[in-house]
Amino acid sequence: MSAQTVENYQPTADLLKDRIIMVTGAGDGIGRAAAKTYAAHGATVILLGRTIKKLEKVYDEIDAAGHPEPLILPLDIEGAGAADYDQVVERIEEDFGRLDGLLHNASRLGDRTPLEYYNPEEWERVMRTNVTGAFLLSQAMIPLLRAAPDASVIFTSSSVGRKGRANWGAYAISKFATEGLMETLADELDDARTAVRVNSLNPGATRTYMRHLAYPAEDPASNPEPDAIMGAYLYLMGPDSKGVTGQQFDAQIKR
Repeated sequence: MSAQTVENYQPTADLLKDRIIMVTGAGDGIGRAAAKTYAAHGATVILLGRTIKKLEKVYDEIDAAGHPEPLILPLDIEGAGAADYDQVVERIEEDFGRLDGLLHNASRLGDRTPLEYYNPEEWERVMRTNVTGAFLLSQAMIPLLRAAPDASVIFTSSSVGRKGRANWGAYAISKFATEGLMETLADELDDARTAVRVNSLNPGATRTYMRHLAYPAEDPASNPEPDAIMGAYLYLMGPDSKGVTGQQFDAQIKR
């Protein structure tokens, strides 16, 4: 499967009007940019993350801009269990009755070291956040997604989750699993009972804290800010991608 690029997508101002969209890892980086962008295009955004102060800052930024009031849902995906996800479902069901979109953005980088020396405890933490957490949250949200007339799920991928590279350890392997999770869920939801589409999106090199951890010697200015890659996030979350499912996308054209 070859990835598609939608870097230059031009959305309408009200693309996501009246939609309810959850963003995980919404406190900073790409998650923060996506939450603010979705809100700016009319969505009510559910800010999910583990650091309440960061979520509150994003909430304030969205509110100050005059966009629909977001909802903060604190959750540590790495340590969350079934009861925690049940509470998330209950809150969304009570407040909205449906979910129009889910962006799986939260990820853990883990160690950059050969598998021969990889710490098993760190392996578990990465897999718990990047794979198991995404699975559990997706599973919990399916009834709410099915209740929406046109719902979209976006899994965050990576170039190292499409072709393995040395020293990327659990992160790369978790992103291979993410692609498999996306394709399996897309195939299962691609039937007459639902209007839920599921795709993966590789953001590419972006000016984030995680990128700095992965490439500490790199000049951050050589990469775009998260706000600059939001075209792909809008395309996949909005109605223009209706019917597109089980596909890999890149947020940036490879240069």
